[in-house]
Amino acid sequence: MLIYMIRHGQTDWNAEGRMQGQKDIGLNDIGRAQASENGRKLGQILGETALDFDFVSSPLWRTRDTMERVRSSMGLPPERYRLDERLKELSFGDWEGSTLPELARVSPERVAERARQKWSFIPPGDDAESYEILSWRIGAWLASVDRATVCVSHGGVIRSCFRLIGNVDENEACEMNIPQDRILKMELEPQAEGGSISWI
Repeated sequence: MLIYMIRHGQTDWNAEGRMQGQKDIGLNDIGRAQASENGRKLGQILGETALDFDFVSSPLWRTRDTMERVRSSMGLPPERYRLDERLKELSFGDWEGSTLPELARVSPERVAERARQKWSFIPPGDDAESYEILSWRIGAWLASVDRATVCVSHGGVIRSCFRLIGNVDENEACEMNIPQDRILKMELEPQAEGGSISWI
């Protein structure tokens, strides 16, 4: 099973190092350009086979805007794609909108705890998640993919994919830089865990 996954383009909160999570922040000018360029590149890769792919996005606005710009650059109707709630970014709970330096000034113990066990750490807040919790729903989504797919999602989601498909160590997966101007190619092994995962 072949999946091309794209992280949404840059937002102002990305540029400021703010925890974005499930807050619905829009793309900035750089992010809009990144989305369009990723669409141009993907169009060159897929050519006419693009019509055979399922297109699916996280429901947050920054991913939908990215998907529509990707499809427009590919010469496809921008609105023809699905949404899947499981592809949302992990929730940072009460920490969303803050930077780590800001949090370290008011809650140094919790920030230090996160640094020690980032994969399993759950921030404060009723709806907060850890990377481990996120990986459960991403694993369920991966298991549901039944055809070649183009997906637009988030940095945490892609880190989970590296853990689940590439068997990357938990700590390494948490710290991976996830670019917003590249495309991730994932080839899932049928009826088995794992597969290959690489940037193109």
